[in-house]
Amino acid sequence: MRKLLLFMMTILTFSLLLAACNDGNDSGPDSESKKSSEGKEETLIFGRGADSYTMDPQNANEIETWRVTKNIYETLVEYDEETTEVIPKLAKDWDVSEDGKTWTFYLEEGVKFHDGTDFNAEAVVYNFERMMDPKHPARHDGSFSVYRGMFNGFKGDGSSIEEVNAVEENTVEFKLTEPQATFLSNLGMHAFGIISPAALEEYGEKINENAVGTGPFKFVSWKPNDSITLIKNEEYWVPDLPKLGQVIYKVIPDNSARLTALKNGELDIMVSLNPSDLETVEADSNLKVALRSPLNVGYLSINNMKEPFDDPKVRQAINHAVDKQGIADAYFYGLADPVKNMLPSDSWAYNDDIEDYEYDLDKAKELLAEAGYPDGFDLDFTVTANSRIYMQQPTKMVEAMKASFEKVGINVKVVTLEWPTFLEHIRSGEHSIALIGWVGDNGDPDNFLYSTLSKNNAVKGSAQNHTFYVDDEVSDLLMQAKYVIDQEERTEIYKKAQQLIHEDAPMAPLVEVKEAVVTGSYVNGYIPHPTGAENMYEVTME
Repeated sequence: MRKLLLFMMTILTFSLLLAACNDGNDSGPDSESKKSSEGKEETLIFGRGADSYTMDPQNANEIETWRVTKNIYETLVEYDEETTEVIPKLAKDWDVSEDGKTWTFYLEEGVKFHDGTDFNAEAVVYNFERMMDPKHPARHDGSFSVYRGMFNGFKGDGSSIEEVNAVEENTVEFKLTEPQATFLSNLGMHAFGIISPAALEEYGEKINENAVGTGPFKFVSWKPNDSITLIKNEEYWVPDLPKLGQVIYKVIPDNSARLTALKNGELDIMVSLNPSDLETVEADSNLKVALRSPLNVGYLSINNMKEPFDDPKVRQAINHAVDKQGIADAYFYGLADPVKNMLPSDSWAYNDDIEDYEYDLDKAKELLAEAGYPDGFDLDFTVTANSRIYMQQPTKMVEAMKASFEKVGINVKVVTLEWPTFLEHIRSGEHSIALIGWVGDNGDPDNFLYSTLSKNNAVKGSAQNHTFYVDDEVSDLLMQAKYVIDQEERTEIYKKAQQLIHEDAPMAPLVEVKEAVVTGSYVNGYIPHPTGAENMYEVTME
């Protein structure tokens, strides 16, 4: 009996010690990386190469912002988890008039913003008026470049959305100037997330630091160039979601350091793996790899406004001086393929009949001589140190191109900038040549070609077309394609435009890339989306 009593006391003491070790001790330095067998109420840490630009999705034009805001803000429609097929979101249903000019959306009921205010038709109207009306009080000098690019201008200056009206509390109507083939797919883009009108009025221009949406996660804090923390929205309108308690987006610029952090358990997911590490990672039973579909194009942005790049022969020479296949082989290890147009090769509008510029240094020298530069010229080549989907090793890629350029007499000075500064630099037209890329926002060729090559988007300070290529015929074709509903007819328009663009060579398309995304083996439900930003509400850690 005594032995039994001693045994029971020992068990009781041990249990109390365990309870003391666990009770109230979740604020220590290791608490963020703890995982539960249920996969709920846990913190997931997402490693990436660069910080967000803003917390205002409507005033952003880059994926690091949208990677985060995708989980704070929601759009009227969104895309299927693996494709760009449009599915309902804040709008549960919609219909369109026979003439294609009036779209009516029926909204989810009972949805609240994170500040407790109601999401309704009036909120949708307020947001779109903010984006489309230059006189709206909540604009705060924002560029709204994505709205301008996708809907052709602002109110009173070409906007294809004529007006947005609240028909009933949960019914909103969009009136277009004419039918637009891309209208519905545009609405699903990350840039059109709906912001709380009350928050816009409360925070003013500081909305870029204070995100308030309807999404599955709520904004908590932002430490620039370090981390952004989101917490579970306990009142989220979709039952039983999200499954995580917290998501932290952590900036680690170096790819190898990011992988080390993942292996050490400091991260749960990382993007922008060095392709040379793929084989090793795939062999590690503690890690899982998924490939993001290549809805992207990496390219050289050549500033057509500056001499000598205002001469097509110089731009053609640069295209001949780039070894695309060599870059794909050396830096992407089978994850990239060369492209000859500013479209991914599996796009229904891709013009495969175009004959690409061969890697030919003699031809490059010949063209430079014809342009009046037989001895070449000096060139500032701008790059960001931060890895991207389309350039996971950007500085090494630039060094390789620098070596080729110098063989034809172009003396290169490499200018390396941090991501936010880099974006401002090229959008303002301060660069000569820059290594950059485009990740598709909605899967439509319009999003690639009109955004990056229309004269309407060559606006200094907020340029999506930061080659500043201005060609009336090309711009007219790209505008025409927006309003043609028949896909075969649109295809022919885009193919003609691509041929003209190829001859003018305003940029040098390089590669399309399947990005390797790595997670811990315990992470489930994470599916990398082709647009580069995905919902995190189904993710669990088990």
